[in-house]
Amino acid sequence: MNRLYAFITKEFRHILRDRRTLLILFGMPIAQVLLFGFVLTNEIKNASIAVLDPSKDTESIALTNQLVSSHYFQLDQTLSTADEIDPAFRTGKIKMAVIFPSDFSAAIQRGEAQLQLIGDASDPNTATTLINYANAIIFDFQRNHAQQIGNQSAATPTISVQTRMRYNPEQKGVFNFVPGVMTLILMLVSAMMTSITIAREKEMGTMEVLLVSPLKPIQIILGKTAPYLVLTLLNALMIVLLGIFVFDMPLRGSIWLLAAECVLYMFVALSLGIFISTKAKDQMTAMFMSALGLMMPTMLLSGFIFPRESMPVPLQVIGSAIPATWFNGIIKGIMIKGVGIEYLWKQTLILGGMALFFLALSLRNFKDRLE
Repeated sequence: MNRLYAFITKEFRHILRDRRTLLILFGMPIAQVLLFGFVLTNEIKNASIAVLDPSKDTESIALTNQLVSSHYFQLDQTLSTADEIDPAFRTGKIKMAVIFPSDFSAAIQRGEAQLQLIGDASDPNTATTLINYANAIIFDFQRNHAQQIGNQSAATPTISVQTRMRYNPEQKGVFNFVPGVMTLILMLVSAMMTSITIAREKEMGTMEVLLVSPLKPIQIILGKTAPYLVLTLLNALMIVLLGIFVFDMPLRGSIWLLAAECVLYMFVALSLGIFISTKAKDQMTAMFMSALGLMMPTMLLSGFIFPRESMPVPLQVIGSAIPATWFNGIIKGIMIKGVGIEYLWKQTLILGGMALFFLALSLRNFKDRLE
């Protein structure tokens, strides 16, 4: 028994001294509970909307204020004409548009008011939820209006609500699923495989041979990433073809712009993989860092599964640093909305900046090893 007690004590000490084991035992459960606790919700808050209100009367302003004060919506744009609706959706900033008639106040008194709600159904779940929120708020507005006029026997003023879903009238979930899966797969395949491959070189001792060879650090990085760039591009092509021919996904934008954006995103992922490999000592550490640092944030914080508007501000900030957050909007913009670079230049510049940043860090780490 004494020998068994000593052996168990030794194992406890060994575990407590190993920081990676402690991180897996305690760090991952805490991170998962916090992330899922804050992110895993069906409620959507602070969704950006646009309002076209040519009447600008008391009733329309009151209804707009009631929508915004519900905390489900925030007013992002006030439109002047109907021609501004389409560009507002194409930028990807708004999730829903509220269209008032020109005589809303008089029409509501006659019980003939009509209101139009337009949802961005490129994310059908979010669009349906927001339309339901708006309908509930409009119904509550009608009930309060009936109480305010003081005639309880009179019929409640009716507002006829017309709903329309842009880009995805049938509200197919695959319109959100295919771009999200493409974003996730390209990130994991590019980053994880690159980091593991270079970590394997370290374990086998061949990386030191490369570092003292005539090849420059940038040549080593490009040589390591080029095969995975080609293979991952084939993955992207396969996913797009499956989405189009199996799930009837549209491709309304330029296929060449889509290919260029995919290459840029994969270069960001490969740069991340190279950076992880310069920090990881072995393949297991590289895999752990890739899975914990890339897979979970990409799934939970990029807007692929859960809307980012509902997340706490710190998690939204973290999500903004994830490449998938910006690439997901690019894929939906090109394939579903058919927009061009004039609407996607901001996301493209951010991804380009991320690629240069991680590539510079990787080069510096390689140079440090050479010195």
